[in-house]
Amino acid sequence: MRIGNWKLFPVETGRFALDGGAMFGVVPKTLWERNHPPDERNRVPMALRALLARKVNREGAFTGQNLLVDTGIGDKWSDKLAKIYAVDHSELSIERGLAEHGLKASDITEVLLTHLHFDHAGGATRKREDGSMVPTFENATYYVQKGNLEWARHPTEKDRASYLAENFEPLVEAGVLEVIEGQGEFLPGIELILSFGHTDAMQLPRFHGQGSNGQAASLLYCADLIPTASHIQVPWVMAYDNRPLVTIEEKKALLPRAASEGWWIFFEHDLHGPAAQVVEGPKGFHVGERNALNA
Repeated sequence: MRIGNWKLFPVETGRFALDGGAMFGVVPKTLWERNHPPDERNRVPMALRALLARKVNREGAFTGQNLLVDTGIGDKWSDKLAKIYAVDHSELSIERGLAEHGLKASDITEVLLTHLHFDHAGGATRKREDGSMVPTFENATYYVQKGNLEWARHPTEKDRASYLAENFEPLVEAGVLEVIEGQGEFLPGIELILSFGHTDAMQLPRFHGQGSNGQAASLLYCADLIPTASHIQVPWVMAYDNRPLVTIEEKKALLPRAASEGWWIFFEHDLHGPAAQVVEGPKGFHVGERNALNA
């Protein structure tokens, strides 16, 4: 998919699983298990889907600027934790995903981290043979919101297991983490929208500009505001959210605009596909046309 001067591609970085009750909060299991069947431990398999945005010139040729949104869960896990979260890189990894586009980690120029939870920032660093942690994308500048970095360093008892210092402090030490504050235009054609329901200062990039059909187009990378297509329904809110009522209000503010303007919504964790449009009906919002972003 091309929007403005960016060509957008999903990058599958692996698979993992989370507790179904935590993923869908107060929604009864009889409803959520229809599209998200759990395993014997009540875990729901989840995608770990990053977004690759490649800058193009007027002729459509790549310029060498390659932005990655989120990095997956990484491979620094102990056997015990890998089993708890069913971390699986047997077929998918960020290296393989980039290779499908002829790229290596060293070709990434910017990494935009929506927030620093382990399943979004885990792939931002890697462990060397001597045990030290270094940036995975050695030529990239990483970006995170100031509020989220501060929260990651001082999390609550509720969410401290989601923030692992090994995923972001090595970026600070290497001098490659740029802290930004507030929403607005990040790069030409990329607007940042802030969200505070899931965690503090989660940044959602909206790519906007002219689409391939000559009409205005937008794609919003929803991260954990709308992690799967099922979460387009306003009451479907994760128990992982620190402020679930804020999440609901944020969705109620965002979804009408997404539906009326024909935005594509990008799902980081949905196994059924990377993107869809939103439709507003008599019973609320639901998934409309889907897009694999492979054109």
